[in-house]
Amino acid sequence: MRDGFEDPIPESPRPKLTYPFEGGPKTGEAIDVAPGVKWLRMPLGGALSFINVWAIEEDGGWAIVDTGMGGSDTQQAWRKAFAGPLAGLKVTRVFVTHMHPDHIGMAGWITRKFDCRLWITRLEFLMCRSLAADTGREAPDDAIEFYKAAGWDEDALENYKAKFGGFGRGLHALPDSFHRLTDGDDVRIGAHDWKIVVGSGHSPEHACLYCPDLKLLISGDQILPKISSNVSVFPTEPAGDPLTDWLTSLARIKTQVPDDVLVLPAHNDPFHGLHARIDHLIGGHERGLDRLAKLAVEPKRAVDVFHVLFRRKIDQWVLGMATGESLAHINCLISRGQMIKTTDAEGVAWYQTNPSA
Repeated sequence: MRDGFEDPIPESPRPKLTYPFEGGPKTGEAIDVAPGVKWLRMPLGGALSFINVWAIEEDGGWAIVDTGMGGSDTQQAWRKAFAGPLAGLKVTRVFVTHMHPDHIGMAGWITRKFDCRLWITRLEFLMCRSLAADTGREAPDDAIEFYKAAGWDEDALENYKAKFGGFGRGLHALPDSFHRLTDGDDVRIGAHDWKIVVGSGHSPEHACLYCPDLKLLISGDQILPKISSNVSVFPTEPAGDPLTDWLTSLARIKTQVPDDVLVLPAHNDPFHGLHARIDHLIGGHERGLDRLAKLAVEPKRAVDVFHVLFRRKIDQWVLGMATGESLAHINCLISRGQMIKTTDAEGVAWYQTNPSA
């Protein structure tokens, strides 16, 4: 699963973040980013070739944060890491920032291998189990109507039907129980306390881990240095407003986590410049909302607005993501009272800037 597009169409220069490490670890190897904290990478397919995962030393073993996509390639990478930089020590517990398969995919395998517990927020665990239950199922009528309303043609709908139900294929069988993480929790991991800072929008209850002593923030997908996290509306909640959730979360994180941390993201490299990056992400999406409002003076479908939100051509491989993100921007404007929706006789939704706003 790909986690995001390139940043939105730029109208301001990208902030000058600093990257203290030259190149990341190779598969099965690790880089020390702080005392007792190691950076590892697990392989992914597609445009993002890897995901960053983290090992924190504690009690003669390692607490793992995020696990990589389920599958034999990731399993072999973990075996190499366990025998190499993790020194053959046990895994004490597994923390997962959120429920996407590239983060939780190997959690079941690792927790069973070492007889340890999964630590995750409740909504992420339950949402993951819900989506995994759709594996192998035919696409529901609600979903077909949702994408038809967005303006998809018959070829796109047939492609969606053929691919539906694949979420669980990126997961090793999930653990049957978990330890709940809650926003504001102070969790002792090894020699230091880590505060749980929850965001939303990219996923329902995404947990970041902040260590004041070490000046580290494990940001998962909530804050990435070079791409903007995917924030989408899905058929399960067609009137949802995840973009407002995400923008609000970013602003809140800026007040809770100081700017001097080293950010450990799930993709790209660790960086300094948290507050500048948050400001750039918020500003980029606000400018996208402005462009969208100007475009929709005349009614538009969701598929008609891609060019004002994304720099790349939208093909069949990213159509679902682009549609979801476009609807997130549309629903945000609706929630602000700046856009209105009508539905035609064919079930297609049309969106227009609210003339009275």
